[in-house]
Amino acid sequence: MKNALLATAIIAAMPFGLALPTPAAAQSPQLEQACVAVAKNFLLIPDVKTGIVQSFPELDPPGARLTYSTRQDAKPTDFTNEIDCEFGKGGPPFTLLRFCISKTCYGPGEQEPENRRRFEEVKALMERKK
Repeated sequence: MKNALLATAIIAAMPFGLALPTPAAAQSPQLEQACVAVAKNFLLIPDVKTGIVQSFPELDPPGARLTYSTRQDAKPTDFTNEIDCEFGKGGPPFTLLRFCISKTCYGPGEQEPENRRRFEEVKALMERKK
């Protein structure tokens, strides 16, 4: 108890700018795993190494965002790729609404026919696993 009070006093006394931010704690491991599955299906790879992972089950639509690497021996500097996923609801079964990899988005309303097709393919694969 004494140590906890001391730690609180030290943190409170620190100049505001010295505290380094840390990535937000994940809120929904299920949403995150669904987004990882989207990445695996889209990239046609059996395993994706993740870096920073954030999930937002409370947003409308719920979703997850993560950095990833396809390298098996990935180092922290290798996690430069990003994927954003949006789902119909925050719990299973997840219905994929849209996803974006880097700056390209895939969904039912995309202008490019190839992007719409890739979305439908990934969505079909995700629904088969239910």
